Parts: sequence; structure tokens; C-alpha cells
Amino acid sequence: MPIRNYKPTTPGRRDASVNMHAEVTKKTPEKSLCRPIKKKAGRNHHGIVTTRGRGGGAKRMYRKIDFKRRDRDGIEGKVIGIEYDPNRTCHIALIEYTDGVKRYIVAPKKIEDGQIIQTSSTEAVEPKVGNCMPLRFIPTGLNVHCVELNIGRGAQMCRSAGTYARLTNREGRYATLVLPSGETRRVPVDCRATIGEVGNPDHRLRKIGKAGINRHLGRKPITRGMAKSHHAHPLGGGEGRSKGNRPPCGPTGVLSKGGRTRNKKQHSSKLIIRRRMSKRYGLVR
Repeated sequence: MPIRNYKPTTPGRRDASVNMHAEVTKKTPEKSLCRPIKKKAGRNHHGIVTTRGRGGGAKRMYRKIDFKRRDRDGIEGKVIGIEYDPNRTCHIALIEYTDGVKRYIVAPKKIEDGQIIQTSSTEAVEPKVGNCMPLRFIPTGLNVHCVELNIGRGAQMCRSAGTYARLTNREGRYATLVLPSGETRRVPVDCRATIGEVGNPDHRLRKIGKAGINRHLGRKPITRGMAKSHHAHPLGGGEGRSKGNRPPCGPTGVLSKGGRTRNKKQHSSKLIIRRRMSKRYGLVR
């Protein structure tokens, strides 16, 4: 039972549930692959708050994840255990290679302890769950995750819990992927990807239940703009509730719903075949 619902003994427990993390088989992290992480509380290098509602939370140790796996070509690795990672929604797998090197990778769905995984830059590796290879050698129709956008840069797409991209076509120097958002885009065929889906798909089914858990996650409550004074927010001030006939926005006036934030001069825009769908406003161009 991956998701367990609490009995409604208190108002906070009534709508709360917890992820049982049934896939986890290893409780303690590998010390050699951990490092302390300094909290920034939503501030930039000048100390100015750029992301509101961040701060506090439980102390965490960062687990170093191998998103490239390029220096492991031709070396077999064995899965030692599946671990919980507080820094991401998915689980991570500890891999021990035949040369004694240990690395963390994003744990694919249905991966098990003792399973052998491989990484290769050729088609010598069998396309099974957990193996990493260029899109050039992956059969079309398969689901992949941890996809590179630029050759050698490391995995950037489909890294969160339960996500995957569908490899639909290859033509010339590019492969066509259908992403979880519904976007269809082209990626160079020499970019690498891992076979399978990301594990822990039940993460999205968990209900927080109460505000205290969000504080443990480092998320602070945010005051509504209309409840602030006129000099603190564009929607604030006035003798009563009034938005001044303007759409919802942040303290600096940036639209919070439906505003287009993508750079029009982004060089990768030419690789996008079909933009993702927005539930509220339809196709995002």
C-alpha cells in the first residue's frame, strides 16, 4: 500500500496522507556521496529575496547524483539499494561498479536490488530499464527519462517522480520526444537518455493535510496582495476589497496567471514542434 490515509482524529489528519515509500530498500545514505547544503531562504547572492515564501524547514544533506554517466561507459554497475532523497520527489539508486566506484542515479520504476545496469555510447547495450545510451540507438516507442538537452551537459528533462518521455521518431540529426506536459520537441540524437520511467509515481497522490508539514518542507505562508497596504502590493490599499480592475500579479507587478515568461529569442524554440497545453488558457505559444 504505497499511500496510506490517516484516520480523521484531528482536523489536520482528516485530509492528510503519507507516502509509504515501498520501493525504498536502503535507509542510510552513502556518506562519501553526501555534502552539506546551505539554505538560501529564497535569496540571491546579494541577500535579496527573489522567491517569496521560502525559509526554515528541516536540515538536509545533499546527495550527489550522477546525471551524466559518461565516464562509466562499458563498466557494469550493480544496484545496491533504493534510497529516499529529501531533495527531490523521486527515489535514488546507489550503484556500485565493477571497479569499486559508487554513484547515485535517479531510480527508474521497477528497478530492483542486485540488478545490473550499463552505460554505453554505442548500440552494444541492451535497451532495458536503467541502461543509459544515446537516443540514436534507443528503439522508437520506448519510454525514457533523464534526457539530455545538449550533448554532454547531463540529464535535464524528465527527472521528477513518475515522469517519462516517449521517443516517437528519429530523422536526421534529431529525435522527436513527447514530453509529460504534452510538448513535442526535437533533441539531438547523440544526447543520452535512460530507459524506463522514473520511480515513485504515487508521489502526486499524497495530500499534505496541514500547514505544519509545509513548514517542514521550507515553505512559508504568503499573504494575499489585496490584504496588504497600497505601497506593499499593486492590489493592496483601499477602504474595502478592490483589485482596481487589474489582473492578479505579484508585488512587482508581474502577472501571476497566464503571463508568458519564455524568452522569445531562445535558441531552442526552433526545436519545439508543438508547445505544451495550458489547462486555463489553451495552447501556450
